[in-house]
Amino acid sequence: MVVLSKPAMEQFCLVKNSCKATTLFHDVPLIDLSKPDSKHLLVKACKEFGFFKVINHGVPTEFISKLESEAVKFFSLPMSEKEKAGPPDPFGYGNKQIGPNGDVGWVEYVLLTTNPELNYEKFESVFGVTPEKFQAAVKDYLKAVKKMACEILEKLAEGLNIQPRNVFSKLLMDEQSDSVFRLNHYPPCPDLQELHGRNLIGFGEHTDPQIISVLRSNNTSGLQIALNDGSWISIPPDQNSFFINVGDSMQVLTNGKFKSVRHRVLANSFKSRVSMIYFGGPPLSEKIAPLPSLVEGEDSLYNAFTWFEYKKSAYKSKLADNRLGLFEKIVAS
Repeated sequence: MVVLSKPAMEQFCLVKNSCKATTLFHDVPLIDLSKPDSKHLLVKACKEFGFFKVINHGVPTEFISKLESEAVKFFSLPMSEKEKAGPPDPFGYGNKQIGPNGDVGWVEYVLLTTNPELNYEKFESVFGVTPEKFQAAVKDYLKAVKKMACEILEKLAEGLNIQPRNVFSKLLMDEQSDSVFRLNHYPPCPDLQELHGRNLIGFGEHTDPQIISVLRSNNTSGLQIALNDGSWISIPPDQNSFFINVGDSMQVLTNGKFKSVRHRVLANSFKSRVSMIYFGGPPLSEKIAPLPSLVEGEDSLYNAFTWFEYKKSAYKSKLADNRLGLFEKIVAS
């Protein structure tokens, strides 16, 4: 676990408490994927929030609990053992440092490819000669979550009246899909009461650059999203649902009709928070541009770019930067 001295806490980002941010927001769109009208509700949520949660998602509870157990087991190891799986290059174990540009957080994490076989060598020295349980848990979970993400993307295409139905999902299903998987652990921070009305940032504000993000966490608060007016609201934990984020690439593909949600995580005083996030990304060579059917009769808001170009640009930026700014068109009024 991340263990820091009190003076070191001041090295981390702190934000002031606000009434809205400390009040749990219970109006997150909840969408039942088994319902016939879910495609319309999904589109509405993507336009209004860029964020929603789903039930009847088809991911077996057994897969969720097994992977969460393996994650807790890993993060409970001594630091010297965990560091055998790092530093991230870009895959592997990391703590405090988030990316190469100075961002820090009250977090430790493991970044993995979505091909469990490629993660094997990293964790062989940590879990023993054969880390089969960890590998199997990741493989089963990702297979089910990817299927669910593709179902959501196909329903969104239907809701937008786009053909073909797999216009979004095929990017995740492609053998060259550049999707990644992240396990985050936010240790409890019992010294929060000494911060005088401020909160310690676990993971700083950002948008996800990929197409779609699928989040699962244990029953611990900390997640916040930004509303259109710039205010922050706290999201109640929900162990029965998956939370879904619209990513930057989806915002571009829909010509801004869907909004990439800005979000962050705050440290919790008493409980550890463990989250598991699947980031569904396109192949590196894939051109990202507004779909022609969604630009008819209006201006295209973005210049085309490849996922490699955007990923490279995002990697050079700070977490809170507007990464899409470099690719936005200047549209005459």
